[in-house]
This record gives sequence, C-alpha cells and structure tokens, in this order.
Amino acid sequence: MSMAAGLSHPDPVPCPVCGKAQTEPFLSVERRDYWQCPTCETRFLAPAQRPSRGDEYAHYLHHENDPDESRYRRFLSKLADPLLARLAPGSRGLDYGCGPGPALAAMLREAGHSVALYDPFFAPDPAPLRESYDFVTCTEVAEHFHDPRAEFARLRGLVRPGGWLALMTCFQTDDARFARWHYRTDPTHVVFYREATLRYLAREWGWLCEVPVKDVALMQRPPAGGRS
Repeated sequence: MSMAAGLSHPDPVPCPVCGKAQTEPFLSVERRDYWQCPTCETRFLAPAQRPSRGDEYAHYLHHENDPDESRYRRFLSKLADPLLARLAPGSRGLDYGCGPGPALAAMLREAGHSVALYDPFFAPDPAPLRESYDFVTCTEVAEHFHDPRAEFARLRGLVRPGGWLALMTCFQTDDARFARWHYRTDPTHVVFYREATLRYLAREWGWLCEVPVKDVALMQRPPAGGRS
C-alpha cells in the first residue's frame, strides 16, 4: 500500500463528480489506484479499473435486499424518516437505482406516496426518466456511478422546483483507514463521497443541503422562481 507512488495509472484524470482537472494521487492498494479531488473532496477509483457491466450485474445478484426484512427496513429508515417529515401528503417520487428488491419504495408507498422505479439492471424501462417528481431517492447507489457528474445532472433534472433529492451513501471520513474500509473493498464501489462533497454540489446548484444523520443528504431544489 502506498500514497501516490506506485500508481499503475499515474496520469491525472478530471474529477468524475465536479469535473475539475486538478485531481491528485491518493492511494494504491491491492492493485487498485485511487485519486482525490481537492475541490469537492471526492475519492475515486481510476476509471480504467472500474468493473465491467457484466461483473457489476453478477455482483448485484448476491445482494440481499428483501423488502420485508425488518433489519433492512431499519437501515433504510435513516433516509426514509427525515424525508417523510419533509414531504407533503400524497407526494410523487422516483426510487432511482431501486435494485431487485425496492424496499424503500415500499416504505414510502405505505406512508401514502406514489413511487416509480428505475434501475439500469433491474427496472430498466426509461419511461420514468421522462417525468419529474416531488422527490427522488438514491440509496446506496451513488458509490456505483461510473459517470457521477452525468448521473447527478440527470437526478437534478428529475426533481421539480421545491422538491427533494434524497441520497444515502457511506460518507468517507478517514483517509488513514481507507485501505481497510469495508466500503472500499466492494468491487462495484468506485466513487466515495464526503459530506463536504454533497454540500459542494448543492452550493454549485444553488440548492439547500441538509444532513439529518451521517450518510444521508437531503438536497432541496429551490421553489419556482428561485435559482435551480
């Protein structure tokens, strides 16, 4: 394990989140090279080392996301509870990256909201992406984005004025523990965000950003007439 030295892909690449070109070598571990962005504080895997689509899909088939499993529901409630506290009755939303077992969508529907589904592997119908919503959820998905800048632009466009983009991903906090961090060792996790990263994006968009609990960011688009 080393910092900077030993990178098999030593040429800088633009930050995949904010697009800035001044990225820096961060860490090389287990033949995987990571970079960091001093602007938005993202850490990310070298693009050439991202898994193939087929390898991603094979890995996702081993995820256990049972919509009826109580422990999984408690995990998702970290996002669901603060989001529900901010939604008007009967809001319309999209679960982006819902996976094979859309538990969060089920929880939000039980609370009286309508929820459409989209997932590039498990719910690939693009029709929901042509709509706009009072809220869009993205739970344990953003760390898989191969082109997060484009994905965030899409998510931003799906939210109506005054609506919410609700994100959950394990915030990266400790560089010294990055090599042994369980989130890094998942082969499909290629981008790692800090709370500061999401606050940076919100500022760039002119959106509000709240972090009600660790690993959850609620980003609100300004009402009609405001900057968006």
